[in-house]
Amino acid sequence: MKTVDVIIPTYRPDKRLFRILERLHAQTYPVQRIILVNTEEAYFKELIYSTGMQHAFDLDSLFENVELRHIKKQEFDHGGTRRMGVSMSDADIFVCMTDDAFPADTHLISELVSGLSKERVAVCYARQLARKHSSEVERFARQFNYPKQACVKFETDRERLGIKTYFCSNVCAAYRRDVYEELGGFTEHTIFNEDMIFAAGAAKKGYGIAYQPSARVYHSHHYTGRQQFQRNFDLGVSQALHPEVFEGIVSEGEGVRMVRQAAGHLLKCGKGTQIPGLIVDSACKYAGYQMGKHYKYLPSKLVLSCTGNREFWMQKPCADQ
Repeated sequence: MKTVDVIIPTYRPDKRLFRILERLHAQTYPVQRIILVNTEEAYFKELIYSTGMQHAFDLDSLFENVELRHIKKQEFDHGGTRRMGVSMSDADIFVCMTDDAFPADTHLISELVSGLSKERVAVCYARQLARKHSSEVERFARQFNYPKQACVKFETDRERLGIKTYFCSNVCAAYRRDVYEELGGFTEHTIFNEDMIFAAGAAKKGYGIAYQPSARVYHSHHYTGRQQFQRNFDLGVSQALHPEVFEGIVSEGEGVRMVRQAAGHLLKCGKGTQIPGLIVDSACKYAGYQMGKHYKYLPSKLVLSCTGNREFWMQKPCADQ
């Protein structure tokens, strides 16, 4: 049986983290270790004290296989922080998760491992389900991006699938350690998209990217227009910084298709009054994405006001990006 570790970067976690840990401990496929890389120790202490525990190491009494490491906010990096977590693991397979992704059942890990067992697969990502109180648009977006059909994508699918060929999400994804090491791991300094950048590199080396819908987590958000703008600005920046992956691939088509289908869905289910909100959110996404793709032409101060990840730019001056 291959060993599995789970790596979870955390920032200002709440009590839901303990529910996630409990569900991971209840998995039918055993998890060897759960590695938490936490940003800002003070926030983690607040969580610990709110539960009645006196020290972070009291976690050991509840979860014997949890390993905790703290970093400063200025040290956090989407790729680098996950690289750190992987360096703390010696498992055959590691699973990257976020601290707001809740396993839907006790078979998440076994289903991810099963997805990785297919020939030449480097990474397998899970299906994301909308939470109970999510908006209709958010529910549709989850169904659009995470359908019921399983698939394995290779570089040969690029003409048919376009940018979707490399789609992968570290909200919940399992990686073969040997392939990860062979390909050099996650890019260390990334503003966003470390998962897709790795997946693209794997595909170009002949490996497959598996999607396993029977591996499920609950994960959804309700972002404001500003948050949508910032996330998509960072998405555009990540694509501009990695032309070896994204150059020559048009991403906007998928977004337009999703908006059209979402609007049709809202009309069909009698919620057409939500269409204006969909249009506004989509405009924020598109504006952020386009500005991010062309960030090199923007003043540094404007870049810092547009990004959702100011630490990325602090680590490396805008002009040097």
